[in-house]
Amino acid sequence: MHKTASLFTPEQPLAARMRPRNLAEFVGQTHLVGEGRLLWRAIKARRLFSSMIFWGPPGSGKTTLARLMADELDCEFFSLSAVMSGVADLRKLVDEARRLRDAGRRSVVLIDEIHRFNKAQQDALLPHVEEGLITLIGATTENPYFEVIGPLLSRAKIFIFEPLAATEMATIIKRALADRERGLGDKQVDLTDEALDYMVHMSGGDARRALNTLELAVLSTPADPQGVIRIDPAVVQECLPRRELAYDKGGDAHYDTVSAFIKSIRGSDVDAALYWLARMVKAGEDPRFIMRRLFVLASEDIGLADPRALEQVAAASRALEWVGLPEAEYHLAQATIYLALAPKSNSTQAYFKAKAVLEEKGLTAVPVHLQDSSRNGAALGHGQGYEYPHNYPGHWVQQEYLPKELSGQSFYEPGGEGAEEELAEAWRRRRQENVKPD
Repeated sequence: MHKTASLFTPEQPLAARMRPRNLAEFVGQTHLVGEGRLLWRAIKARRLFSSMIFWGPPGSGKTTLARLMADELDCEFFSLSAVMSGVADLRKLVDEARRLRDAGRRSVVLIDEIHRFNKAQQDALLPHVEEGLITLIGATTENPYFEVIGPLLSRAKIFIFEPLAATEMATIIKRALADRERGLGDKQVDLTDEALDYMVHMSGGDARRALNTLELAVLSTPADPQGVIRIDPAVVQECLPRRELAYDKGGDAHYDTVSAFIKSIRGSDVDAALYWLARMVKAGEDPRFIMRRLFVLASEDIGLADPRALEQVAAASRALEWVGLPEAEYHLAQATIYLALAPKSNSTQAYFKAKAVLEEKGLTAVPVHLQDSSRNGAALGHGQGYEYPHNYPGHWVQQEYLPKELSGQSFYEPGGEGAEEELAEAWRRRRQENVKPD
C-alpha cells in the first residue's frame, strides 16, 4: 500500500517533513474536513467524487489533503505537475492506473496547477474520469470556472480552500518546533511571541512559507553560549522569502485588485485607493490599463459633479506617455487622489437607460420638426415646425425632442453634488416651463 509518510526523509525541507501523516494532524479547512462536513463524510463513507477541484491559495493544504485522502482510502496516489507534464505523461499514468485496477486497486491522481494544462491536455483526462479509471483531483490557485474546460468542470465537485487562520498557522509552527522526529525539536529554539506573531502575519496563511522561514531562521542563527537559538522579529524579517504578489494579469488577482481599486475611489477612500494602485504597479500592471480605468471612472462615477475630473485624468495620461514609469507614478497617484476626493455622481447612467428603452421598444421615427431640412425640406416637409433655440431669450425654447411614442419619458436623474447641482437646477426650471414665447 502506498504510504505518503514514507516519502518524508530527514533530508527534505521542514515543510515537506512536517506534512500531516493522517487527517488528525491536518490543520485548517474545517469547512471541508471538519466533522460532519462534506469531505469528512465522503472519506468516512469511503466514497470519493469521480473528479474534484481544490481551489485555493498556496500553502493552504490542497496537495496534502489529496495525499491524505488517498492514504485514508487505501488508494494509489499519483501526482503530476501541469507545468512539467504533458499528454505523454498522462498516457503512462493511465496505463499504470489500468494495471492497478486489474489488480484491484484504485488510483487517485493529483494534477497540481491544473490551470496550466491546455484544452487538449484537459480533454485527455475526460475519458478516464468518465470511465472511473482514476479519481482526479485538480489543484489550482486560479478560478477554475475560467481555467478548467466545461466538460471537466461539469464532472467535478469544486472545493474552495481558505488561507490558514492565524491560530492555525501558530499551531503548525509550534508543532514543528516541538517535533523531535521530523521537526526542530532536537534544538533549543527560543522563538519570541513577537517573532511568532510577525511570522504568522507575514506568511499570509501560507504554511509552506512559514515553515520555510522558520527553518532558515533556525539553521542560520548561531546558538548562544547556553546553546539556545534565539529568534526575534528582525531574524524572521531577514529570513522571509521574497513574496511575489499574487497577480496574474489574466486571472482572479488581476480582476479582484482592479475591482478593489475602482470601488475604493468610488467610495472616496483615498488611502485604500492608493494602496490598491501601489499593488497593481508593484505587480507589473500595465499603467495604460490603470489609466483607462480612471478615464472610465471619471465619467461613470464623477461626471458632472466635477467636470474637471476627466481633465485631470487626460493630463495624467498625457504625462504617462511623456515620462513613463517610474516617474509617472506621481501622475497616477495624483489622478487617483483627485478622483477619490471629487464629489460623486453616476448620472451618466441615464444613457444606458435610454439605450435599454431603445432595445425594448425598437426604432421610432424621427419627429418631422427634427428632421434634416437641407434635404428637400420644402417638398418633403423635413424640419417644418422646428424652433431655433438661439432665436429665444436664454437660447432655449420649449419643444419636444423625443419621438412621439416616448413623449414625457425621463432618463436623466441629476446628482446633488458639486457642479452638477447647479447645472441641474437650470435644467429643472426649463422642464417646468411649458409656455412657448409669442
